[in-house]
Amino acid sequence: MTKSSLSLLFLGKADDPDCIRALEFCKEHFSNVTYCLGKWGDPLPENIRKWEGDYVISYLSRWVVPEELLNHAKKAAINFHPASPEYPGIGCNNFALYEDAKEYGSTCHHMASKVDTGRIIKVRRFPVYPEDDVDALLKRTYENQIALFFEILRLIAEGKELPVSAETWTRPPFSRKQFNELFKITPEMSADEVRRRIRAISYGQWQPYVEIHGHRFEYKPEK
Repeated sequence: MTKSSLSLLFLGKADDPDCIRALEFCKEHFSNVTYCLGKWGDPLPENIRKWEGDYVISYLSRWVVPEELLNHAKKAAINFHPASPEYPGIGCNNFALYEDAKEYGSTCHHMASKVDTGRIIKVRRFPVYPEDDVDALLKRTYENQIALFFEILRLIAEGKELPVSAETWTRPPFSRKQFNELFKITPEMSADEVRRRIRAISYGQWQPYVEIHGHRFEYKPEK
């Protein structure tokens, strides 16, 4: 198999099996791959900031890519976002569950200086089922995201043009403040509001809490 001579910078999440699969795919199909895998809070290495080449590829990356680095990509800087265009920003799957969304997806888009605002390349959608919780929705999201990654990177390796989607982002990116607010349950909330928040947030160590007169208490559901 002849490898593409295009140069890639791959930015991804450390210790993530899908990121490893994505990176290995890049190494198999491109002869010039620079990569950096990191965790939240890790600084972006200086040598990565100075990289120059054809494509920046971000896959579950823990960095907001500096505009200067985006400009170093001669052809494109693209990101694979684990949500459909209705859910930009942080906590996207949580907000989809909170809103009782009937459909969700993964999005490939050009990167801009502001997160999750660049032109959309392609969206891969799938249904959200009433019984879905955070764990179930995340698993299906990542399955579709890696499939979308393989599809788009194969086009790049073959020297083909990137697709142009007619879809656009439908709202500003969700913020950390909005996401944190989703954890809070107060006595005046309706039963439906409480249900939606519990469904949207409950995941392993991440659980909702009850706030009464400014004091936080562990949420204990009725049995």
